[in-house]
Amino acid sequence: MVLAYTVAKWRKLSVETSMLSAAVTGGLAGAFIRTPPIGELARHLVEGSFTYLDVILVFTTATIFMAIVSESGGIDYVVRGTIKYFYNFRLIVLLLLMFIILIPGALTGAGSVSILVVGAPVALAFGYLGISKRRAAAILFIVAGLSAAAPPVNIWAMILSAGTAIPYVGFELPLGIPVLILGTFTVLVLGWKRESSRDKESVLKDMPEVPGSMTWWKVLLPFLTFFGLISVYRIWPFSFPILGLSLQFVIAAIVALLVSPKRINILVLSRDTIKRLLPLLTTMIIVGMLQQIMTATGVRGLLSYAVISTPLILLFFLLALIIPFSEGVLTYGGAAIIGIPLIWFLDSIGFHATIAIAGLSLLWPLGDGLPPTALIGRLSVMVSKYEGSYWRFLRTTWLPWIVITLTGILMIIFSSKLEFLVRWSM
Repeated sequence: MVLAYTVAKWRKLSVETSMLSAAVTGGLAGAFIRTPPIGELARHLVEGSFTYLDVILVFTTATIFMAIVSESGGIDYVVRGTIKYFYNFRLIVLLLLMFIILIPGALTGAGSVSILVVGAPVALAFGYLGISKRRAAAILFIVAGLSAAAPPVNIWAMILSAGTAIPYVGFELPLGIPVLILGTFTVLVLGWKRESSRDKESVLKDMPEVPGSMTWWKVLLPFLTFFGLISVYRIWPFSFPILGLSLQFVIAAIVALLVSPKRINILVLSRDTIKRLLPLLTTMIIVGMLQQIMTATGVRGLLSYAVISTPLILLFFLLALIIPFSEGVLTYGGAAIIGIPLIWFLDSIGFHATIAIAGLSLLWPLGDGLPPTALIGRLSVMVSKYEGSYWRFLRTTWLPWIVITLTGILMIIFSSKLEFLVRWSM
């Protein structure tokens, strides 16, 4: 499987095609010893492709919802308002811009969506605040990665929960608190220094115009609808049905469409959004196929044995390298291949699985800046219009990178002590 993936990448095939070749090759190799039998190979591939159907539905509906908010002018309106009212209060404006980056990724589970939806206007705002393009790209990369780890939608945690039979509940505080603290640390460390200065009037003049009829309540109403639907069945659990995240995003998208100050062709917007999402959706489908084949052939068990046979202290040190590297090579596939046996092992020796998953979820986004995929890293450089060395940009993130790594590993080590965060989230 490793050889098939390496050859596919050497032939400059996409990550998705390379992972598919690894899955098919692994199945064919297993068929020689009838694990699985050759006649069942196609069935395993098809079944595996549906493993993360629920995650794909959440991902798709959430991204379309954010695309409607952006197309209506809501994102530009919020960024412009942030600069207009808080330009002279640097701490407040940096924190507000951080929240703007966090929201799309938190709602969709993909930091790339944060970059695609709000990256360009936020990068412009950073420039107006006197932050260099290199530091702006670094902030976008780190915070967008954290947004993917933030609740309510964390795809790594969803994959790990599905693969280890752990309910995807109780992640709000274990993920939300570290993400907010680490995001604040990042924007202050990388964004506090002012490298140039401009007056507010000239900045507002250069910012994109928004529809004149756009108001704050039109921006907030779709989000209030979404979070209201999440809250209502927790407040009245026996009186209100659980709609599910996908349907909640659809309802919020309808509200955003109704309050939009300009006419939006929802069919064209949905089509264009799905086109942008296809690589990520394909990755989720192939990750499921890869996981199914690895289970059927015994490779998953082999990796599980490798994990549990590694000395625990050495394992904690290796996590800082293994987890980001697996994301850089396999994207979400790293969670299925490495994360699932790792959580099984940690849970079996007394670590709290939910907190451990939250800790690992802080490490995987770092890999989105590493080759060969470097999805969020490349997008951050692109929208910030940074034209220097990619490795120089990546070195700029060294301090937040180290702090995030230490936080994630310490959360795993002391997971049993942090169990109260799960109880408070229920």
